[in-house]
Amino acid sequence: MDRYSEWIESFLHDTAWKKETPIEGKATETPPPMEKPYSPDAEIIRLTEPGLLDDVPVNFLEIVELRASVRRYRDEPLTMKELSFLLWCTQGVKMETPQGTTLRNVPSAGARHALETYLLIQRVEGLTPGLYRFLALQHALLPIETGEEALEKFFPCFIGPGMIWGSAVTFLWVADFRRMTFRYGRHSARFIFLDAGHVCQNLYLAAQTAGIGVCAVGAFYDDDLNAALHFNGYDDFVVYSATVGKPLR
Repeated sequence: MDRYSEWIESFLHDTAWKKETPIEGKATETPPPMEKPYSPDAEIIRLTEPGLLDDVPVNFLEIVELRASVRRYRDEPLTMKELSFLLWCTQGVKMETPQGTTLRNVPSAGARHALETYLLIQRVEGLTPGLYRFLALQHALLPIETGEEALEKFFPCFIGPGMIWGSAVTFLWVADFRRMTFRYGRHSARFIFLDAGHVCQNLYLAAQTAGIGVCAVGAFYDDDLNAALHFNGYDDFVVYSATVGKPLR
C-alpha cells in the first residue's frame, strides 16, 4: 500500500459513520449562526433583488451539454445584476426555518449550509476592486478590504494565477466548519466538500445561461490563502474557488 492509499484509508475510516456513533447535534444546544457575524455599523451594498432578476428561458439539456470551463476573459466588467444573479443561484436563501436553518438554491447536508462566499472583485460595474463577502441572508455584499492593493496578496496564493489575474471576479468558498460539525461531527469533512461541488456546479450552469465564463480552481496554497483571509485553517478554511468573467472569443 502506497502513502496515498494509506492516507485515503485513514480519511475514510476517521470520517465514516458507524452504528455506534450518534449524530452530534442535540435539540437542547444552540446551533452556530447561519451567517458569520459582522459589525452592525458596517455599510453593506445591496444587490439586485432576486425578484427583479431577468427570467431567462433555457433549454436545460443544451445548457448541460454546452457547460465548459472558460479560462480566458475579456476586460469587460460584470454588471451588478449579473453578479447578483450568480450569487443568488449559488447561495441564495429561499427561506429561513423555525429550526434556525435556511433553505437555499443548492442542497446542503442537514440544511447546514456551512459555506460562506468571499469574492475577489476586479471588474464589476459600480464596485471598487477588493475583497468582499456575500451576505446570503441579506442578499448583499460586505466590503472587507477595498483597493487594487488589497488584491495583490491573493495572487501568489494560487498555483498558476493567470486566470485569477484575468478574471472579473474570483469566488472563494470558505467553510465555517463549526456550522457543520455541530450536527455531523467527523463526518462533516465529507459533507463540506460535497456541498462545495453542489455550489460550483450551480455557478457553472447559471453562468452558462448568462453568457458568462467560469473555471473551477482547486489549485491553491491552502495555508497561504487561509492566512491572507485571516483564517486559522481548521475552524474556517477555503474549500474551493472559481474564476468568472466574460469569455474571450
